[in-house]
Amino acid sequence: MAIRIAVVGVGHMGRLHAQKVVELGGREGAVALAGVADLDAERAAAVGRETGARVATDFRDLVAGADAAIVAVPTRAHHDVVRRLLAAGLDVLVEKPIAATLGEAESLLGEARARGRVLAVGHLEWYNAALRAMAPAIRRPRFVEAHRMGTFPGRATDTDIVRDLMIHDIDVVQRLIGEEPESVEGIGVPVISDQVDIANARLRFPGGCIANFTASRVSPTPLRKIRFFQADGYFSIDFLEQSAVILRRRLEPGGAPRIEVEPIRFDSDDALAAQLRAFVAALRARVDAEDSAAAGLRALRTALRVVDSLPTLDELR
Repeated sequence: MAIRIAVVGVGHMGRLHAQKVVELGGREGAVALAGVADLDAERAAAVGRETGARVATDFRDLVAGADAAIVAVPTRAHHDVVRRLLAAGLDVLVEKPIAATLGEAESLLGEARARGRVLAVGHLEWYNAALRAMAPAIRRPRFVEAHRMGTFPGRATDTDIVRDLMIHDIDVVQRLIGEEPESVEGIGVPVISDQVDIANARLRFPGGCIANFTASRVSPTPLRKIRFFQADGYFSIDFLEQSAVILRRRLEPGGAPRIEVEPIRFDSDDALAAQLRAFVAALRARVDAEDSAAAGLRALRTALRVVDSLPTLDELR
């Protein structure tokens, strides 16, 4: 039987989620779109027409006809909406960050565990095909460099650049390293919004790895790359291009060392569709093998530490 999924909040990301549910349902029959909800009636109606789904302005009107929900509302509303859905007996995939505060995130994990519900967090880059292909080769990196740059979105944002974009790379690095940082320092400034729009953070992990993160939503061209440096090579991933390459030092008998480039071969994939398939698999197994809610909480905890380390505007003057 198809799992009935409602999408709550159908702005930019919510609309994409609704489309993916319809696509997966049509191709594999594993899911069905139970309906779409948005406080903006016109926006909800538009996505309803696109997808042929039931439309509501109050998400609670969709609960009775759904088994699970994808939540893509503004971050400040994550806790209230997700908590109500979990209490109603639905499994939930919530867009990152998991919640606005650490206390809210911990509350949601506790609620999901108490009710036996699956709670997943939409850290999309974890499902990028390039990362999936490269991940097995990344062992004990000593230095990480991540850049996530883009133009200012043509839509409102209610959070800073750290929780909006940098958190993607924080999540990836913490999952691969298996640790949270022991020290954090950052710098960031608002440019267009009243939140920090460009930031840099340097994280030191207990095992000795240093990670340098730069994120911006005021850059002229998009860039989403991450590089890992470890004893046996340099590993580069381009999230936008879905490409990955390894550079290794080779010693020729009697000759000078040379750098050998080793492209990683893999089939490209739609990360949003891959994330949805993982969520559906978790619902059928009744356990999230990715443990994404716990990873989402850890990513938020570190992101908040970065935010707390940023100097105030008065200190920057």
